[in-house]
Amino acid sequence: MPGKTVCFLTRLVPEPGPTLLREGFTEVRGNFQDRRLSRDELLSGVSGVDALYCLLHDTIDAQIMDAAGPRLKVISNMAVGYDNIDVEAATERGVLVTNTPGVLTNATADLAWALILAASRRVAEGDRLMRRGDFHGWGPNMLVGRDVYGKSLGIVGMGRIGQAVARRAAGFDMEVKYINQSGPLPAGTIPQGQEWKYVDNLADLMRESSIVSVHTPLTEETTHLIGRKELELLGPGGILINTARGPIIDESALVEALREGVIAAAGLDVYEQEPEVAPGMCDLENVVLLPHLGSGSSEARGRMAELAVLNAVAAVSGQEVPHPVNPGVA
Repeated sequence: MPGKTVCFLTRLVPEPGPTLLREGFTEVRGNFQDRRLSRDELLSGVSGVDALYCLLHDTIDAQIMDAAGPRLKVISNMAVGYDNIDVEAATERGVLVTNTPGVLTNATADLAWALILAASRRVAEGDRLMRRGDFHGWGPNMLVGRDVYGKSLGIVGMGRIGQAVARRAAGFDMEVKYINQSGPLPAGTIPQGQEWKYVDNLADLMRESSIVSVHTPLTEETTHLIGRKELELLGPGGILINTARGPIIDESALVEALREGVIAAAGLDVYEQEPEVAPGMCDLENVVLLPHLGSGSSEARGRMAELAVLNAVAAVSGQEVPHPVNPGVA
Protein backbone atom coordinates (compact mmCIF):
# COMPACT_ATOMS: atom_id res chain seq x y z
CA MET A 1 0.00 0.00 0.00
CA PRO A 2 1.72 3.23 -1.12
CA GLY A 3 2.40 5.94 1.47
CA LYS A 4 1.65 5.93 5.17
CA THR A 5 -1.78 4.62 6.15
CA VAL A 6 -3.28 4.98 9.60
CA CYS A 7 -6.15 3.06 11.18
CA PHE A 8 -7.83 3.95 14.46
CA LEU A 9 -9.22 1.00 16.46
CA THR A 10 -11.92 1.87 19.00
CA ARG A 11 -11.60 -1.32 21.10
CA LEU A 12 -9.50 -4.46 21.26
CA VAL A 13 -11.02 -7.09 18.97
CA PRO A 14 -10.35 -10.84 18.68
CA GLU A 15 -7.62 -12.29 16.54
CA PRO A 16 -6.90 -12.34 13.69
CA GLY A 17 -8.13 -8.73 13.69
CA PRO A 18 -5.17 -7.03 15.42
CA THR A 19 -2.57 -9.01 13.48
CA LEU A 20 -4.22 -8.26 10.15
CA LEU A 21 -4.51 -4.57 11.03
CA ARG A 22 -0.79 -4.36 11.72
CA GLU A 23 -0.09 -6.11 8.42
CA GLY A 24 -2.48 -3.93 6.44
CA PHE A 25 -1.69 -0.47 7.82
CA THR A 26 1.52 1.43 8.41
CA GLU A 27 0.23 2.56 11.81
CA VAL A 28 -2.54 1.25 14.02
CA ARG A 29 -3.51 3.36 16.99
CA GLY A 30 -6.42 3.71 19.36
CA ASN A 31 -7.74 1.47 22.10
CA PHE A 32 -6.03 -1.88 22.70
CA GLN A 33 -7.99 -2.59 25.88
CA ASP A 34 -11.30 -4.40 26.20
CA ARG A 35 -13.30 -1.34 27.21
CA ARG A 36 -15.39 1.34 25.54
CA LEU A 37 -13.80 4.63 24.64
CA SER A 38 -15.39 7.78 25.98
CA ARG A 39 -16.71 10.33 23.54
CA ASP A 40 -13.81 12.66 24.32
CA GLU A 41 -11.26 9.88 23.78
CA LEU A 42 -12.77 9.08 20.42
CA LEU A 43 -12.88 12.73 19.32
CA SER A 44 -9.28 13.37 20.32
CA GLY A 45 -7.90 10.15 18.89
CA VAL A 46 -9.25 10.01 15.33
CA SER A 47 -7.50 13.05 13.86
CA GLY A 48 -5.63 12.34 10.66
CA VAL A 49 -6.62 8.69 10.19
CA ASP A 50 -7.40 6.95 6.91
CA ALA A 51 -9.63 4.29 8.46
CA LEU A 52 -11.83 4.10 11.53
CA TYR A 53 -12.45 0.54 12.80
CA CYS A 54 -15.42 0.70 15.17
CA LEU A 55 -17.95 -1.46 16.96
CA LEU A 56 -21.71 -1.22 17.28
CA HIS A 57 -21.55 0.60 20.63
CA ASP A 58 -19.52 3.45 19.10
CA THR A 59 -21.63 6.39 17.95
CA ILE A 60 -19.98 7.65 14.77
CA ASP A 61 -21.62 10.89 13.71
CA ALA A 62 -20.68 13.97 11.70
CA GLN A 63 -18.67 15.42 14.58
CA ILE A 64 -16.48 12.31 14.79
CA MET A 65 -15.98 12.31 11.01
CA ASP A 66 -15.01 15.97 11.01
CA ALA A 67 -12.61 15.35 13.88
CA ALA A 68 -10.97 12.62 11.79
CA GLY A 69 -10.48 15.08 8.95
CA PRO A 70 -10.22 14.86 5.17
CA ARG A 71 -7.97 11.78 5.11
CA LEU A 72 -10.78 9.56 6.43
CA LYS A 73 -11.76 7.14 3.67
CA VAL A 74 -13.63 4.37 5.47
CA ILE A 75 -15.59 3.61 8.63
CA SER A 76 -15.40 -0.14 9.08
CA ASN A 77 -18.07 -1.39 11.49
CA MET A 78 -17.49 -4.79 13.10
CA ALA A 79 -21.20 -5.60 13.06
CA VAL A 80 -24.00 -6.45 10.68
CA GLY A 81 -26.14 -3.49 11.73
CA TYR A 82 -24.87 0.05 11.29
CA ASP A 83 -27.47 2.16 13.10
CA ASN A 84 -24.57 3.48 15.22
CA ILE A 85 -23.19 5.32 12.17
CA ASP A 86 -24.63 8.37 10.44
CA VAL A 87 -24.40 6.91 6.94
CA GLU A 88 -25.86 10.01 5.33
CA ALA A 89 -23.18 12.21 6.90
CA ALA A 90 -20.50 9.76 5.80
CA THR A 91 -21.80 9.76 2.23
CA GLU A 92 -21.86 13.56 2.15
CA ARG A 93 -18.17 13.53 3.13
CA GLY A 94 -17.21 10.85 0.64
CA VAL A 95 -16.52 8.33 3.40
CA LEU A 96 -17.31 4.69 2.77
CA VAL A 97 -19.17 2.74 5.48
CA THR A 98 -18.78 -1.04 5.65
CA ASN A 99 -20.19 -3.86 7.76
CA THR A 100 -19.71 -7.59 8.36
CA PRO A 101 -22.82 -9.48 7.21
CA GLY A 102 -23.15 -13.23 6.83
CA VAL A 103 -20.39 -14.35 9.17
CA LEU A 104 -22.51 -14.20 12.32
CA THR A 105 -25.74 -15.57 10.86
CA ASN A 106 -25.54 -19.06 12.31
CA ALA A 107 -24.17 -17.96 15.67
CA THR A 108 -27.05 -15.53 16.14
CA ALA A 109 -29.64 -18.02 14.92
CA ASP A 110 -28.30 -20.59 17.37
CA LEU A 111 -28.59 -18.09 20.19
CA ALA A 112 -32.15 -17.20 19.22
CA TRP A 113 -32.98 -20.86 19.57
CA ALA A 114 -31.20 -21.04 22.92
CA LEU A 115 -33.52 -18.25 24.09
CA ILE A 116 -36.60 -19.91 22.57
CA LEU A 117 -35.91 -23.13 24.47
CA ALA A 118 -34.80 -21.43 27.68
CA ALA A 119 -37.86 -19.17 27.83
CA SER A 120 -40.27 -21.94 26.88
CA ARG A 121 -38.93 -24.52 29.33
CA ARG A 122 -37.97 -22.11 32.15
CA VAL A 123 -34.32 -23.13 31.98
CA ALA A 124 -32.91 -20.04 33.70
CA GLU A 125 -35.43 -20.32 36.52
CA GLY A 126 -34.42 -23.93 37.04
CA ASP A 127 -30.75 -22.99 37.11
CA ARG A 128 -31.39 -20.31 39.75
CA LEU A 129 -33.45 -22.73 41.84
CA MET A 130 -30.62 -25.27 41.84
CA ARG A 131 -28.00 -22.68 42.78
CA ARG A 132 -30.14 -21.51 45.71
CA GLY A 133 -30.35 -25.07 47.01
CA ASP A 134 -34.14 -25.06 46.64
CA PHE A 135 -34.48 -28.30 44.68
CA HIS A 136 -35.92 -30.88 47.07
CA GLY A 137 -37.05 -33.48 44.57
CA TRP A 138 -39.25 -33.81 41.52
CA GLY A 139 -42.82 -32.57 41.69
CA PRO A 140 -45.60 -32.59 39.07
CA ASN A 141 -46.18 -28.83 39.28
CA MET A 142 -42.60 -27.62 39.50
CA LEU A 143 -41.52 -25.10 36.81
CA VAL A 144 -43.98 -26.35 34.23
CA GLY A 145 -43.16 -24.69 30.91
CA ARG A 146 -44.45 -24.92 27.36
CA ASP A 147 -43.70 -27.26 24.47
CA VAL A 148 -41.82 -25.88 21.49
CA TYR A 149 -42.41 -28.87 19.24
CA GLY A 150 -45.34 -28.43 16.87
CA LYS A 151 -45.99 -24.79 17.76
CA SER A 152 -46.22 -21.78 15.45
CA LEU A 153 -43.09 -19.65 15.06
CA GLY A 154 -43.50 -16.08 13.85
CA ILE A 155 -40.42 -14.31 12.50
CA VAL A 156 -40.22 -10.53 12.22
CA GLY A 157 -37.69 -9.83 9.47
CA MET A 158 -36.68 -12.61 7.08
CA GLY A 159 -33.10 -11.69 6.22
CA ARG A 160 -30.15 -14.03 6.62
CA ILE A 161 -30.63 -14.55 10.35
CA GLY A 162 -34.41 -14.82 10.19
CA GLN A 163 -34.11 -17.48 7.51
CA ALA A 164 -31.50 -19.38 9.53
CA VAL A 165 -33.86 -19.39 12.52
CA ALA A 166 -36.68 -20.63 10.27
CA ARG A 167 -34.56 -23.48 8.89
CA ARG A 168 -33.87 -24.71 12.41
CA ALA A 169 -37.61 -24.79 13.14
CA ALA A 170 -38.00 -27.79 10.84
CA GLY A 171 -36.43 -30.00 13.49
CA PHE A 172 -39.21 -29.01 15.86
CA ASP A 173 -41.95 -29.56 13.27
CA MET A 174 -43.05 -25.95 13.69
CA GLU A 175 -45.27 -23.93 11.43
CA VAL A 176 -43.24 -20.91 10.30
CA LYS A 177 -44.86 -17.59 9.53
CA TYR A 178 -43.03 -14.38 8.75
CA ILE A 179 -43.36 -10.71 8.00
CA ASN A 180 -40.77 -8.98 5.86
CA GLN A 181 -40.27 -5.35 4.85
CA SER A 182 -39.41 -6.36 1.29
CA GLY A 183 -42.40 -8.68 0.93
CA PRO A 184 -42.58 -12.45 0.34
CA LEU A 185 -39.38 -14.38 -0.24
CA PRO A 186 -38.76 -15.85 -3.70
CA ALA A 187 -39.94 -19.44 -3.84
CA GLY A 188 -36.41 -20.72 -4.40
CA THR A 189 -35.29 -19.23 -1.10
CA ILE A 190 -37.43 -21.59 0.97
CA PRO A 191 -35.76 -24.97 1.64
CA GLN A 192 -37.30 -27.94 -0.12
CA GLY A 193 -39.88 -29.65 2.03
CA GLN A 194 -40.50 -26.62 4.24
CA GLU A 195 -43.38 -24.18 4.13
CA TRP A 196 -42.92 -20.63 5.31
CA LYS A 197 -46.12 -18.59 5.25
CA TYR A 198 -45.81 -14.89 4.45
CA VAL A 199 -48.07 -12.64 6.55
CA ASP A 200 -48.58 -9.10 5.29
CA ASN A 201 -49.11 -7.37 8.63
CA LEU A 202 -47.61 -7.55 12.11
CA ALA A 203 -50.95 -7.79 13.93
CA ASP A 204 -51.86 -11.05 12.21
CA LEU A 205 -48.37 -12.46 12.75
CA MET A 206 -48.56 -11.77 16.49
CA ARG A 207 -52.08 -13.16 16.70
CA GLU A 208 -51.25 -16.37 14.83
CA SER A 209 -47.91 -17.20 16.51
CA SER A 210 -47.03 -19.04 19.71
CA ILE A 211 -43.44 -17.75 19.66
CA VAL A 212 -42.27 -14.58 17.93
CA SER A 213 -38.59 -13.99 17.16
CA VAL A 214 -37.40 -10.52 16.09
CA HIS A 215 -34.75 -10.18 13.35
CA THR A 216 -35.55 -6.93 11.56
CA PRO A 217 -33.03 -4.06 11.32
CA LEU A 218 -33.48 -1.01 13.54
CA THR A 219 -34.85 1.95 11.60
CA GLU A 220 -37.20 4.81 12.36
CA GLU A 221 -40.06 2.61 11.15
CA THR A 222 -39.11 -0.37 13.35
CA THR A 223 -38.43 1.59 16.56
CA HIS A 224 -41.04 0.40 19.10
CA LEU A 225 -42.51 -1.82 16.41
CA ILE A 226 -43.68 -4.12 19.19
CA GLY A 227 -45.51 -2.47 22.07
CA ARG A 228 -48.43 -3.16 24.37
CA LYS A 229 -50.96 -3.70 21.57
CA GLU A 230 -48.79 -6.26 19.79
CA LEU A 231 -48.00 -8.08 23.04
CA GLU A 232 -51.71 -8.37 23.80
CA LEU A 233 -52.19 -9.94 20.37
CA LEU A 234 -49.44 -12.48 21.13
CA GLY A 235 -51.44 -13.43 24.21
CA PRO A 236 -50.97 -15.13 27.57
CA GLY A 237 -49.33 -18.25 26.13
CA GLY A 238 -46.99 -16.33 23.86
CA ILE A 239 -43.22 -15.97 24.03
CA LEU A 240 -41.21 -13.07 22.57
CA ILE A 241 -37.54 -13.36 21.56
CA ASN A 242 -35.27 -10.49 20.53
CA THR A 243 -31.72 -10.93 19.21
CA ALA A 244 -31.88 -7.98 16.78
CA ARG A 245 -31.84 -4.49 18.32
CA GLY A 246 -33.32 -3.43 21.66
CA PRO A 247 -35.35 -0.37 20.59
CA ILE A 248 -37.50 -2.49 18.25
CA ILE A 249 -39.42 -3.45 21.40
CA ASP A 250 -40.96 -0.98 23.81
CA GLU A 251 -39.11 -2.36 26.79
CA SER A 252 -41.26 -0.65 29.45
CA ALA A 253 -44.37 -2.11 27.83
CA LEU A 254 -42.71 -5.52 27.81
CA VAL A 255 -41.94 -5.30 31.54
CA GLU A 256 -45.60 -4.55 32.26
CA ALA A 257 -46.80 -7.31 29.95
CA LEU A 258 -44.55 -9.90 31.58
CA ARG A 259 -45.51 -8.77 35.08
CA GLU A 260 -49.23 -8.86 34.31
CA GLY A 261 -49.21 -12.15 32.40
CA VAL A 262 -50.16 -10.53 29.11
CA ILE A 263 -47.56 -12.86 27.57
CA ALA A 264 -45.98 -15.93 29.11
CA ALA A 265 -42.28 -15.21 28.77
CA ALA A 266 -39.52 -13.48 26.84
CA GLY A 267 -35.88 -14.00 25.94
CA LEU A 268 -33.70 -10.95 25.29
CA ASP A 269 -30.14 -10.51 24.08
CA VAL A 270 -30.43 -6.78 23.30
CA TYR A 271 -31.91 -3.81 25.14
CA GLU A 272 -33.46 -0.46 24.39
CA GLN A 273 -30.91 1.56 26.41
CA GLU A 274 -28.11 -0.99 26.26
CA PRO A 275 -26.29 -1.82 28.47
CA GLU A 276 -29.01 -0.59 30.84
CA VAL A 277 -32.17 -2.68 31.26
CA ALA A 278 -35.63 -1.23 31.77
CA PRO A 279 -36.60 -0.80 35.44
CA GLY A 280 -38.27 -3.90 36.81
CA MET A 281 -37.01 -6.27 34.12
CA CYS A 282 -34.42 -7.97 36.32
CA ASP A 283 -37.04 -8.62 39.00
CA LEU A 284 -39.07 -10.84 36.68
CA GLU A 285 -38.67 -14.61 36.66
CA ASN A 286 -40.33 -15.10 33.26
CA VAL A 287 -37.65 -13.43 31.16
CA VAL A 288 -34.24 -14.78 30.13
CA LEU A 289 -31.65 -12.01 29.90
CA LEU A 290 -28.34 -12.31 28.03
CA PRO A 291 -25.57 -9.70 27.61
CA HIS A 292 -25.63 -9.32 23.80
CA LEU A 293 -24.13 -12.71 22.98
CA GLY A 294 -25.66 -13.13 19.50
CA SER A 295 -22.36 -13.27 17.63
CA GLY A 296 -20.50 -14.61 20.65
CA SER A 297 -18.90 -17.73 19.27
CA SER A 298 -15.15 -17.80 18.75
CA GLU A 299 -15.66 -18.65 15.09
CA ALA A 300 -18.10 -15.82 14.41
CA ARG A 301 -16.24 -13.12 16.34
CA GLY A 302 -12.94 -14.03 14.71
CA ARG A 303 -14.44 -13.91 11.24
CA MET A 304 -16.16 -10.57 12.00
CA ALA A 305 -12.86 -9.07 13.14
CA GLU A 306 -11.14 -10.36 10.01
CA LEU A 307 -13.81 -9.11 7.63
CA ALA A 308 -13.81 -5.64 9.18
CA VAL A 309 -10.06 -5.43 8.52
CA LEU A 310 -10.47 -6.65 4.93
CA ASN A 311 -13.10 -3.96 4.34
CA ALA A 312 -10.85 -1.24 5.75
CA VAL A 313 -7.72 -2.30 3.91
CA ALA A 314 -9.55 -2.64 0.59
CA ALA A 315 -11.11 0.82 0.93
CA VAL A 316 -7.82 2.55 1.73
CA SER A 317 -5.87 0.71 -0.99
CA GLY A 318 -8.45 1.31 -3.72
CA GLN A 319 -9.44 -2.34 -4.07
CA GLU A 320 -12.96 -3.72 -4.35
CA VAL A 321 -14.55 -3.56 -0.89
CA PRO A 322 -16.28 -6.81 0.21
CA HIS A 323 -19.23 -5.25 2.06
CA PRO A 324 -19.97 -1.56 1.44
CA VAL A 325 -23.05 -0.02 3.07
CA ASN A 326 -23.02 3.08 0.83
CA PRO A 327 -21.42 1.66 -2.33
CA GLY A 328 -21.90 4.86 -4.32
CA VAL A 329 -18.95 6.29 -2.41
CA ALA A 330 -16.59 3.47 -3.36
